Amino acid sequence: MYNVQDVIDWLLSHEEMTPKKLQKMLYYCYVWVLTLCNDSADNLENRLFNDEFQAWVHGPVLYDVYLEYRSNGFNPISQEMNAEAVPFSEDVADILNQVWDIYGGFNANQLESLTHQEDPWINARKGLSPLERTNVVISDEDIFNYYIQRVN
Repeated sequence: MYNVQDVIDWLLSHEEMTPKKLQKMLYYCYVWVLTLCNDSADNLENRLFNDEFQAWVHGPVLYDVYLEYRSNGFNPISQEMNAEAVPFSEDVADILNQVWDIYGGFNANQLESLTHQEDPWINARKGLSPLERTNVVISDEDIFNYYIQRVN
């Protein structure tokens, strides 16, 4: 397991991005490591990091990351150049690179739209109005069960 800051540094080593895009990229990195590094939803021990995503209006959000970068607003976060120092395992590095290749070309609004079409975020927001604030956590079991169907 890694620290979320390690993944932030890795993502920002590729390009500067807005806080919203960063949140969605962190989500997809987390999702695919959780899905590809575990065998079943009953035993989800292999996580990229310990933080939990909340189902906010604009998609999945890590609250502490939101607090760290909220002063940026819609402005990009400066690019980091020291991410190569993070010792990701070969498997995790491969997954992160695949996530970057698939999702990195999308902008924040496109990534938000993707998350809004996927069951884990939808399920966490059941019973809430579209603009209602919440701190409901997106379930790791929902994440695994939804994304493993895309693998098979």
